[in-house]
Amino acid sequence: MYAIQPIFKERIWGGRRLEALFQFELPEGQIGECWTASAHASGRTYFLDGPDQGKTLDELWQTKRTELFGDYLLDAFPLHVKFLDSSAYLSVQVHPNDEEARRLEGEPYGKNECWYILEAAPEAEIILGHNLQSRDALFRCAQEKDWETSLRHQKVKPGEFYYIPSGTIHALGPGIVLLEIQQMSDRTYRLYDYDRLGDDGKPRELHVEKAIAVTTIPDEPWTNQPETIIKEGGVMTKLLQVPSFTVIRHEVIGRYTLQDHPVFRLLTVIEGKGEARQGNRVIPLQKGKQFFVPRRAGDYEIAGSVTFVTSEVFLD
Repeated sequence: MYAIQPIFKERIWGGRRLEALFQFELPEGQIGECWTASAHASGRTYFLDGPDQGKTLDELWQTKRTELFGDYLLDAFPLHVKFLDSSAYLSVQVHPNDEEARRLEGEPYGKNECWYILEAAPEAEIILGHNLQSRDALFRCAQEKDWETSLRHQKVKPGEFYYIPSGTIHALGPGIVLLEIQQMSDRTYRLYDYDRLGDDGKPRELHVEKAIAVTTIPDEPWTNQPETIIKEGGVMTKLLQVPSFTVIRHEVIGRYTLQDHPVFRLLTVIEGKGEARQGNRVIPLQKGKQFFVPRRAGDYEIAGSVTFVTSEVFLD
């Protein structure tokens, strides 16, 4: 298990909550995103310790894929993990699927994503899905900016989990901090951006034609029943298992074993503190820290009062 150095991104809708919540040393500005595990060209995270200290996820994916990750046939590292802090609405947006991303952008992955709400102000909400029945109706909505009645608004609170498949219109509202686990993509098509201006003083770019082309119509809300397993020293809850990724929450209340596993995992600490022990090696776990767990790394004994989320991609 090896620590990963995060990367911070300034966003027009960002804030400073990640500083207080995770004790991050943030750069100046409105920091909307902390990329905790990334192989994307616009921000590659690297290992802080271990035999591959200083190397990035994409480097190791190309040079030690079978040894560290698994017997994957994928050309590019598949996951991207980040914290988001919203002080204003994000744009109303949608993401392409894998086939659309390859066809429209020449990129390896589209963007399925999921949100685990960590903090939410009273009455905080997200936009998730729409009520429109045709692409013509969506086009008229975009032209007339008739979003209020066309989009589904959802109040949120800490501990809730949402899956946002590609093709789903969505937006994050103000007053929310969340953990996002997604495919390795930074491709977003904006439908509406509240007429905000960018740093250049001009309205931010919209991508209406592509957004309408990739939006799922009609839209069906996603439902899921998490699978909970009571274990010695804690509780394990499988929040989501889809082809793009599997997401599991681990709540530790004593001594808990993170068992040896046939593929890599990304481990994100979201609450509390504790330690992971393997032999003589002791790894402090605290809120906001991100770790890479290689395949077949053996068991880790976790102690303390700590909650963490693991993400992985199952082999077919």
